[in-house]
Amino acid sequence: MVVRMRVNRSKTGKRRSHHAISGVRLSTCSCGALRQSHRACPECGKYNDKVVIDVVARANREARRAKRHSADRPVTEKESEAAAT
Repeated sequence: MVVRMRVNRSKTGKRRSHHAISGVRLSTCSCGALRQSHRACPECGKYNDKVVIDVVARANREARRAKRHSADRPVTEKESEAAAT
């Protein structure tokens, strides 16, 4: 890089000073759980006091999916020994 084009460390740092990532903003749902703003509550499935996610059906679906994936995966020797003890 040519010297006249070079940007020193302090100027680079000053330019990057606004690039910091802010933390996640949390608000309380009507059920009392913490949730991210502008997102449905993961506990009750409500957004703007309307149910948009069926939480029970999602839990059942994830349980079936986990059971199916655990049946597809072969059991290792360590897991079989741990289950025996």
